[in-house]
Amino acid sequence: MIEVFFTAMLISFLGQLPFGNMNLTATQLAVQESFKNAWKYSIGIVLVEVIYLRLALTAMNWVVKNQLIFKVMSWLTVVVFLALGILSIIIAKKQTQEKKGLLLNNKLDRFVLGVSVSAINPVQIPFWFIWSTQLINSNVLKTTTAHFNFFTGGAAVGSIAGLIVYMYGGRWLIQKMKASNKRLNILMGYVFILAALWQLYSILSKPDLAIK
Repeated sequence: MIEVFFTAMLISFLGQLPFGNMNLTATQLAVQESFKNAWKYSIGIVLVEVIYLRLALTAMNWVVKNQLIFKVMSWLTVVVFLALGILSIIIAKKQTQEKKGLLLNNKLDRFVLGVSVSAINPVQIPFWFIWSTQLINSNVLKTTTAHFNFFTGGAAVGSIAGLIVYMYGGRWLIQKMKASNKRLNILMGYVFILAALWQLYSILSKPDLAIK
């Protein structure tokens, strides 16, 4: 059980470390708003990831039979991220004073924001589908409720740990660099565009290997 928990935690933690729109938004919230809002956002992110993980674990046959749904959602993700990226850069370059980025310039509860951003990122399902299949085949993960619960718990802890790195480490780095909100907003714009391009590449070439 302990091996299952820590295996999932390590996979999830490492999966959160590469630059992406979701984890850098946690940094942006910590810098431009507060750690409280960054935490609310991160919990929303992890909640949806846990739901997607359980879906991948308990409904593998359904996932396989409904690939069209996830392909449509993946294309939608490309369009949304690309639009957010372009608009973020355009708005940031025009701003003459310190303002929040496009994604944060609203009154939406940050927990709901986290849920929304994570929900339109369905590539988490094939990410966990691949890993869980490999672990089941290697007898590390057994198809029992207890194993699935420990695996899900470990994944949640790993994701939160990865987001903590971006919340606290990211804010510390931004403050050390004395980067302005304008530069951070432009950076987020480019991150959204890169995420869109990576998602497009994953769809066209290796749809089953999309990063979460």
